Amino acid sequence: MAQVSRRSFLQVGTGTALASLVPGRHFVLAAQQATAPTGEQVRFASIGVGIQGSSLLRAAGTLPQAQCVAACDLYDGRHTLAREIAGQGISTTRHYHEILDDKNIECVVVAVPDHWHKQITVDALGAGKDVYCEKPMSHSIADGEAMVRAVTGGKNFVQVGSQRVSSPLFIKAKSLFDEGAIGDLLQVELMLGRNSPGGAWQYPVLPDLSPATLDWETWQGNVPKKGFDPIAFSRWRCFHEYGTGMAGDLMVHLLSGMQYVTGINAIPDRAYSIGGIRRWKDGRNMPDIQTTAFMYGYVPVLIRLTQGTETPEVTRILGSKGILEVTNNSVILSPQSGVDRSPDYGINGFPEVLHAAYEKQWHREHDPEFAKHMLDEATAWHGPSWDDLHPHLANFFDSVRTRKPVAEDVIFGHHAAAACHMANNSYFEGKELRRT
Repeated sequence: MAQVSRRSFLQVGTGTALASLVPGRHFVLAAQQATAPTGEQVRFASIGVGIQGSSLLRAAGTLPQAQCVAACDLYDGRHTLAREIAGQGISTTRHYHEILDDKNIECVVVAVPDHWHKQITVDALGAGKDVYCEKPMSHSIADGEAMVRAVTGGKNFVQVGSQRVSSPLFIKAKSLFDEGAIGDLLQVELMLGRNSPGGAWQYPVLPDLSPATLDWETWQGNVPKKGFDPIAFSRWRCFHEYGTGMAGDLMVHLLSGMQYVTGINAIPDRAYSIGGIRRWKDGRNMPDIQTTAFMYGYVPVLIRLTQGTETPEVTRILGSKGILEVTNNSVILSPQSGVDRSPDYGINGFPEVLHAAYEKQWHREHDPEFAKHMLDEATAWHGPSWDDLHPHLANFFDSVRTRKPVAEDVIFGHHAAAACHMANNSYFEGKELRRT
């Protein structure tokens, strides 16, 4: 297969922590600070105050740019939780349209199960609200396309909640990539593994869940209806009717980081996914082991996900001049000269006289240069975890006030989510999928 340069691909196609082994250079990246608010605080509402929604609400409460004035959730206990986090003065409701009808609310943070992302986002945009929508942006490719259409030509925007694009680590990695530090882009390897009940979404079930405290009928949305099911509500990521499994929970983060660093802002051309339910045989229908191969133009992207073995989370970008690797709190550049550092072993097939002559000539030509550059030294930068919610939320609220572009817009979010849907569809259909 012909190789393609990093820049030409972007024009056409729209591991091991070496720092611990090589005595290279180490630097510390500063965390991004929330900027001071310009004018009045942004008045926002949270729609969904569950595990991620409450984390977003807590993080937003520390930012000077914004003020939470309302919250919506179909489970009454989360009204109490929202007031505990944002203050007793906020209003709470089960009905998100009451939030959208309030002209004093400028934007909404949507952190609901995946199968509700599209409808709430489209309705919020129609009501003139800007939207922060949790990842994955959509529950299907068709949903993502509808969300893109809802933004196109309008005054309001969507920022997707996959916070790597606001991380100092990924910003540094992107800078290095754009400078050509690893040469031509050849392939990408992404991996993440968990090994715990919590990591496999076996979350505790709320003890007071009942049809009286939860609007179960509305929560199900437009999926086939079933009787009241506390497990489905509490562990919805396990079921494709409501969630998108490891692809939507884990893979989308890895793909978002890859898209941001490399500039590959596109739906993959091909996807093939294999795996199964090997560890958590608890009634789920989403795999707990999943390996996916994508092709973006000429660039293969390989992703390994598991909920059965704890492994480091790694984004590894391989190029003709070296490797760029991002982990949870570091970015490592490992340059490679791409040249022989000793006579090629192919001369082992030379007769002795020719072997000796070739070796002598090779050392005469190359040794002086190698004496100047004894090692390809790795350089590491360390910084706050990419999982920090604060800078990504700050970016969103700043954009609401200034109308400057967001860090992760609806097109970017659609491309990352669409790849996850292709991976899941390939898994369930048992075949390679191609973008049409």
